[in-house]
Amino acid sequence: MTNHIEPVGASGAAKITLRTAGELAEALPYLLGFRPDDSIVLVALYKGRFGGRVRLGIPERSEDWPSVAQQLARCLVGGCERRDGRPDSVVAFLCQDGSARSAVSGPPVVERLRPLAQLLRTECGVLDVPVTEALCLSDGRYWSYCCPRPDCCPPEGNTIAADGTSVMAATAAYAGIHVRQSVAELTARLAPLETALVSEQTRALDAAAMDLVPRILAGAPREEVETQTLGLARLVLRRLADAPGVDDALDADLRDDELLAHDEAAVLILGLQDRLTRDRAAEWMEGEEAPAALRLWRALARRCVGGYGEHAAAPLTLAGWVAWSLGDTVEADQALEMALSVDPHYKFARLLNEARSEGVDPEPVRRSLRRIRADREAEPVVGDGIADDATVDDVSAKDGAAGSATDEVATPHEYPEGEEVRSSAVAVPGGAADPGISRAARGLAAALRRRGERRPGAGTRPARAGTRASRRPARRRTGRPQSRGDG
Repeated sequence: MTNHIEPVGASGAAKITLRTAGELAEALPYLLGFRPDDSIVLVALYKGRFGGRVRLGIPERSEDWPSVAQQLARCLVGGCERRDGRPDSVVAFLCQDGSARSAVSGPPVVERLRPLAQLLRTECGVLDVPVTEALCLSDGRYWSYCCPRPDCCPPEGNTIAADGTSVMAATAAYAGIHVRQSVAELTARLAPLETALVSEQTRALDAAAMDLVPRILAGAPREEVETQTLGLARLVLRRLADAPGVDDALDADLRDDELLAHDEAAVLILGLQDRLTRDRAAEWMEGEEAPAALRLWRALARRCVGGYGEHAAAPLTLAGWVAWSLGDTVEADQALEMALSVDPHYKFARLLNEARSEGVDPEPVRRSLRRIRADREAEPVVGDGIADDATVDDVSAKDGAAGSATDEVATPHEYPEGEEVRSSAVAVPGGAADPGISRAARGLAAALRRRGERRPGAGTRPARAGTRASRRPARRRTGRPQSRGDG
């Protein structure tokens, strides 16, 4: 689920007044930063100004609608109250093209979703926040569930202004606001391959597991596996960075897939199941390293095929972290959502997801990772117990309490309440390793705990219930379900 709540009035200099339902429908992609499809969207209003918004995929089963409507309403209103106070009203959007579920479109979709719209209005009303407008957007047209006048809202709907032709589009262009692709297209860049390459990639993953797991079980030092994984990752990063640029997202992904061999992908996927190795990889989050790292994490997530689906939690979480660090909150939210759909208990993804919803600035986390990297590179002396490839936890153990003096987020040996320290687990086919609690995760947990002490109840999000992602666009691979699970 996407939950984006920012301070009221936090915007650029360019402003626009929206007066009609049609203008609201045109504005929705610009409010979210992407074009929602098969989605429920709630947007809070404060005396006519936009506040927080939440998005969730429309559950396929209508039996799930009551609980989803209740959770969405509570999430939006509760989150807004903690930041800007109770909103004055809410605007609800139900976005679903007819082709997403069947050959029918337009009015049949509107009528099928009408009970869901009523549930949203009721649940917001229970919280004393009225829904002033509820719109259904389908196949380039919109309908209002609140307006009974056929002269204003005819049964066949009204046409949404074409891209780039409305005042909203012109104002957004002036303000530098860019609308990303749809949720389905974002998902397609991160979901497992469904091509002829699947069988070859599965065999490579099996072979890598047969090599790696016995080594770990035989007592091979984990640093040996980490060095192999990170060394190969750096090699692939250079290869991706040196490749000519491609503008089209589909062509870029296909090119990256061609540059990554099956055996290389298998070694990297299995190696990243170690939480400390994953943390080392998370340091490639800025500068020239970050764009290539994001492409690599996307490509690895696409290679988690067959029985290795849960292994995608690591590369998806890394993709979400790097995208967030680069300022792309849309892809960050989608990647973290998908990570939690394959493993709802993946600690690092859960904390990053909560940090995103709480509005935590990623810079303190970046600063923490920079310091860890600098400390490791500054102390290569083996006699001191720290090798050049020392892990995050190795460094934090040596630093002791002094490490927190210059680190605003990460506190050495500080663990979330109720959690136990767990060692790295072995990755085996069919199940991802226990991600454990790394220093980066501990830092996020500490920051969120401090914010929670200031705002009781912070960080709550509704669980994803009974949803299933729409199929990928033409020429793309089919996406996995976008369920949030209990993360």
